Amino acid sequence: MELLEVLRKRRAVREYTDVSIERSVVQRIISSAIFAPSAINAQPWVFAVILDRIRIEEYGQRAKHWSLSNFAQARFTPELRTMLEDPNLAIFYHAPALVMVIARTAETQAAEDCCLVAENFMLAARDEELGTCWIGLARPWLNLAATKAELSLPNEYRVIAPIVLGHPKFWPESVGRNPAEIYWLG
Repeated sequence: MELLEVLRKRRAVREYTDVSIERSVVQRIISSAIFAPSAINAQPWVFAVILDRIRIEEYGQRAKHWSLSNFAQARFTPELRTMLEDPNLAIFYHAPALVMVIARTAETQAAEDCCLVAENFMLAARDEELGTCWIGLARPWLNLAATKAELSLPNEYRVIAPIVLGHPKFWPESVGRNPAEIYWLG
């Protein structure tokens, strides 16, 4: 696809087929994502990938349970409680892949740089006809010391962007965009 077409067609996908994702596809998408800019070219990102749907489902259930039990600590907006209380909510939407963009440093700008690489990841996935959804609800649980230890991630690493990846059951329609608010200052 052309760049503008990819930008216009990227969507948050919340329903995936049962088709698994090959490791080589994820590697190709990550290899495109890392062309993102970063402050002083620090490239502070690390990726952690899970391609086991059963493990992803289990982590999703645990993240949901922790989030409901620690709602105030997670600093979620009040309307998210209703979403989390829905027994049908699968936080990772039954996706076959979970890719975590992780800041390996707490340096200034590292989180923002990881957001840039995450956006590149989602755009590169769309170019591969794959859907993604950034799962912010899972971030507090993924950043617990116990969870990072279980995932064999260094405790000083911070999960910035947990992104599910898979073949969409369908491509959601655009919800549109508000016009850009611009202040012309000269």
